[in-house]
Amino acid sequence: MKTTANDCPRLREGMGASPDGDAFVLYDRNRIAGVPIAISRAEVEAVQLFNGQRKIRDVPLAVRQQTGLTIAIDEVMTLVARLDAGLFLDNDSFRNYLNGPVRQPSCIGCYPPEPAEIHAQMQSLFTAEGGPGLPTAMASKSRLRAVLVPHMDYARGNVTYGYGFKELAERTDAKLFFVIATSHYSSERFTLTRMNFQTPLGTVETDQASIDRIVANYGEGLFADPVAHLPEHSIELEVLVLQHIFPDRKVRIVPLLVGSFQDCINGQTSPGEAADISRMIAALRVAEAEAGEPVCYIISGDLAHIGPKFRDPSPVNEPQLSQSYAQDVAILKHLETADSEGYFEEIAVEGDARRICGLPPTYLALATAQPKRGRVLHYQQYVEAKGYESVSFAAVAFED
Repeated sequence: MKTTANDCPRLREGMGASPDGDAFVLYDRNRIAGVPIAISRAEVEAVQLFNGQRKIRDVPLAVRQQTGLTIAIDEVMTLVARLDAGLFLDNDSFRNYLNGPVRQPSCIGCYPPEPAEIHAQMQSLFTAEGGPGLPTAMASKSRLRAVLVPHMDYARGNVTYGYGFKELAERTDAKLFFVIATSHYSSERFTLTRMNFQTPLGTVETDQASIDRIVANYGEGLFADPVAHLPEHSIELEVLVLQHIFPDRKVRIVPLLVGSFQDCINGQTSPGEAADISRMIAALRVAEAEAGEPVCYIISGDLAHIGPKFRDPSPVNEPQLSQSYAQDVAILKHLETADSEGYFEEIAVEGDARRICGLPPTYLALATAQPKRGRVLHYQQYVEAKGYESVSFAAVAFED
């Protein structure tokens, strides 16, 4: 972008700045922008004036009048160019990215940027203490219909990831994966994207034919929130492990984010009775039936979220953790019989007081794929040392 003094840059919403020695670091709270950038105190003041109405030529004077700091117009123009390159601005560059073919990774930091280091981290998901061991060649002819895996960061999700993805590596020859994932950043019920997912291990293509079939059978609204997928970790973290376990298999994905079912919980009514959810179940079934190849579902969802981090009044304690564990066990029993309705009802009785974020994608995938049974492979209950939070999660294999 060629910057001129008459341009009126606008900073995107969600930006933050934190001190770093004598300078500041500008970052995107939603992790859509690229690498955080270092800026001076005067540049921090200038950035706060980027409201889409003030011309660049007027920024130096405004900074001096408001703060007494000095910044030259060429410094402001250089700053705008840096922000534009990093997608920090609400402008054509950002909108072109939204409508572009490739989603850039947003979770580097949860995993390293270098492929060799990524593979070492991925291997540890299988080989760390308590892990399932490395995957071997396909070991079973029984058909794996779906697998539930966590989307906690790898450090905390650790070997639970390994248990779930070992099943995938050993028990499916599918190249097409419907990734049904928790939506953390959007108010939409369902959000698709046509963007391909890029990571340091390469690019996984989104299957456009399947997207077309879903849209044709569901209807409008599936792309209403074009930003939803950009900061979302619940698909990216699964894609990276897929790339690791299938280095020679050209896998493709259908990335579907699923938002809250709170309306169903409040009304104590089955999600299957909601028109949009029922329509999505039907659309996914058609997309699978017409794919002309095996399809495996990856469900990306965690279980309970409790503690002050999630607005509970007090730190988690042992009685509370024991009770939450017992409630998780009751939920998992329904997954062992692949009973999507019983699973929902168990959570609805609680009023979803423990914030089971995996409810929407798990219900949707089970109601769609209709497996006969499930096997709980692994369960964990992460607890922060001071009781600030606890998150539980599991790996479950579903088969015909």
